Amino acid sequence: MIRITLFLVLTLALAVLSRRWLLSPAAHGFWRFWLWEADVALLFLCFVGVAEWFRDPLSLRQLASWALLFGSLAMLVPGVLLLQRRGLPEERGRKGEDLLPFERTTRLVTTGVFRYVRHPMYASLLYLAWGVLLKRPNWWGLVLALVATGAAILTAKAEEAEDLRSFGEPYRDYVKRSRMFVPYLL
Repeated sequence: MIRITLFLVLTLALAVLSRRWLLSPAAHGFWRFWLWEADVALLFLCFVGVAEWFRDPLSLRQLASWALLFGSLAMLVPGVLLLQRRGLPEERGRKGEDLLPFERTTRLVTTGVFRYVRHPMYASLLYLAWGVLLKRPNWWGLVLALVATGAAILTAKAEEAEDLRSFGEPYRDYVKRSRMFVPYLL
């Protein structure tokens, strides 16, 4: 009952945060809501308990899971910090777009983790989804991880269209030399 309550509270919080985008499927915020929602559902509805996370710690499944979970943090933290420091977000940055404060960048960031991955925060959520699924694979978890994957791709595609309008040709060049979610692969 506690897990369902936490799921519902987080869902409500995410819906309030995303309320501007929920009626606009063309905005990246619409798809980002569904990416967040899939991760929250995986964490609170498919989560089986802490003991399961440490059972058979040296199995390939557990090692892959931990690699994805730590990779999630390795994408999230530097990604947010770089956007804040090098993206020079301003209240009036990226006019005409309804963005979260840290997304209002006035300069394209292509260094650090952004050198390899265009969407480290979405990659972080994607890695989180698959890392949680691998802790205890099941059909519901697989469906939610696939929903998260689809939502991450749609979020990134919508954001790339916005970034192309904001940054123009430099962004187009950046897309050619970086990957969407996984360095050197995807």
